[in-house]
Amino acid sequence: MISATAARLGLVLLAFSLCACTPWVKPYERQHLADEVMSFDRDPIASGYLNHVYEAREASRGAEGSGGGGCGCN
Repeated sequence: MISATAARLGLVLLAFSLCACTPWVKPYERQHLADEVMSFDRDPIASGYLNHVYEAREASRGAEGSGGGGCGCN
C-alpha cells in the first residue's frame, strides 16, 4: 500500500507539473482568437455608448461590477 505521505507528495508533484504546461493555443493560432468575429459585440462603439447610458442611469460609474463606488472615487 502507498503511504499517505507518498500520496500527498505525488499530488503535490502532479500539481506542480500542471503549472509547467505549455499553452494550448500556439502563437500563430492566436490571430484567429483576436478576429472580429470572435467578439461579443457587433458594434463596439454602440455598445460603449449604451454602457455609458446604463451607468449614467444607474447614477454610478461601474454599475456592472467594476471597481470604484457610487461616490465617484476610484
